[in-house]
Amino acid sequence: MQIICLDLEGVLIPEIWIEFAKETGIEELMATTRDIPDYDVLMKQRLSFLRKNDLRIDDIQSVISGMEPLDGAKEFLNELRSQYQVMILSDTFYEFAYPFMQQLAWPTLLCHRLMIDSQGGVENYVLRQKDPKRNAVKAMKQLNFRVFAAGDSYNDTTMLEEADAGFLFCAPDNVVEEFPEFPLTTNYDELLDCFKKAELDE
Repeated sequence: MQIICLDLEGVLIPEIWIEFAKETGIEELMATTRDIPDYDVLMKQRLSFLRKNDLRIDDIQSVISGMEPLDGAKEFLNELRSQYQVMILSDTFYEFAYPFMQQLAWPTLLCHRLMIDSQGGVENYVLRQKDPKRNAVKAMKQLNFRVFAAGDSYNDTTMLEEADAGFLFCAPDNVVEEFPEFPLTTNYDELLDCFKKAELDE
C-alpha cells in the first residue's frame, strides 16, 4: 500500500509569503524555506517585519483570497488521488491554507497554527510537532504504508530522506546542489512518472 506525501507551497500553490511581500513591497518577506534552512529563524524574521509594519492576519488573508493553485495543480492532484492516498505535509498554517484546500477539493492537510491576538496581530506560531514532516512519514511507515514524497525546499528534505522514495519538484539550484541524492522533477507529468516507477520498484 502506497501513500503520497506532498509539500504545499511551491508544489501545489504559490509561495504565500512571496505573494504577500509583492503586495506590501516588503522585500524582506520574500525569504522562504528555499532560502533559509532554519524554520524558526525564518518565522521570527517574518513575525518581526509584520509587527514593524503593523500588518495583521486580515492583511495576509486578503492577499490569499486572491490567489489560486499553480497551473495544473488541481488536475495533478485529482489524478494522483485516483491512484494513491495523498497527504499534504506543510509548514504553512491552517489560518492561511483554508481557501486553497477548498479549491483543491479538501485534501488531507497537516500543518501548523498561528497565535492571533485580540486585535488580529500575529503574536507567534505553534508547530504541530518538531520535525513534523519526517515524523509524519515515519508514522505512516509504522502503519505499513510505503511512502513516496515530493517537495521543493530545505524543510522538505527530512521528509524526502525518511520516505521510501523522495523527489524534488521545481526546486531552486541551491537545494538541488546540496541534495543531489533526490531526483529533480520539473513538471507534474515527470513527478507522476517518478511515483509510478517507485511503485514498480517495490
